Amino acid sequence: MERLKGKKGLIVGIANKDSIAWGCAKAFHEAGAELAVTYLNEKAEPYVRPLAEKVKAPIIVPLDVTDDEQMEALFEIIGNTWGKLDFLLHSIAFAPKEDLQGRVADCSREGFLTAMDISCYSFIRLAHLAEPLMKDGGCLLTLSYYGAQKVVENYNMMGPVKAALESSVRELASELGEKKIRVNALSPGVVATRAASGIAHFDALLEQAKQKSPERELIGIDCVGAYARFLVSDEARLVTGSNVYIDAGYNIMGG
Repeated sequence: MERLKGKKGLIVGIANKDSIAWGCAKAFHEAGAELAVTYLNEKAEPYVRPLAEKVKAPIIVPLDVTDDEQMEALFEIIGNTWGKLDFLLHSIAFAPKEDLQGRVADCSREGFLTAMDISCYSFIRLAHLAEPLMKDGGCLLTLSYYGAQKVVENYNMMGPVKAALESSVRELASELGEKKIRVNALSPGVVATRAASGIAHFDALLEQAKQKSPERELIGIDCVGAYARFLVSDEARLVTGSNVYIDAGYNIMGG
């Protein structure tokens, strides 16, 4: 079970105990990895810090991905503490509610650019800052969704944003491959997280996912964590540029 022993990983995106990022952090910790954990701000800290302490994270710091100084400070701390980084999980997405719940055709420029900055560009920026610390290779993971590939009712503006994120995964995988840095996207099915609750009629989306999937059930954060654990391990050393569905087979069903 300690297939990640000796590895150092950064977790960006834990909001609470229901977060997909928390499911991944638990899986990494159980496999022996040492983790750095970030939280968004003072309001989020009381929810995140106790979880970070559960996985014995030696680095627990605030990170607003729109703040370049915070981003650079985070990697300086990691460099000074560990001198290296083996893997990184990016599990954040945001769009202003008024833009997310309206038609793509009606979204504001500011809302679209905000969603792209936080949900997509932040992953690119993290990759840039992580690269010098991945001297012996590594793995970068992000979180996408089926709505990047197909039109999902009420997913709206996040569709094109996640499509850009998936394209970024492929480009980064190509550019960083010569340094043995792998880049992959996890595409879980619908999970009841705080971030997802901003999608209009989310309960209906949950029920549709359950009824349509071949397994007739919803996935949980532990399912995603198990796959993430594999992808950051040496067993997946030749897996890169992929978008992996963890959705009980939902993505294969037509109609």
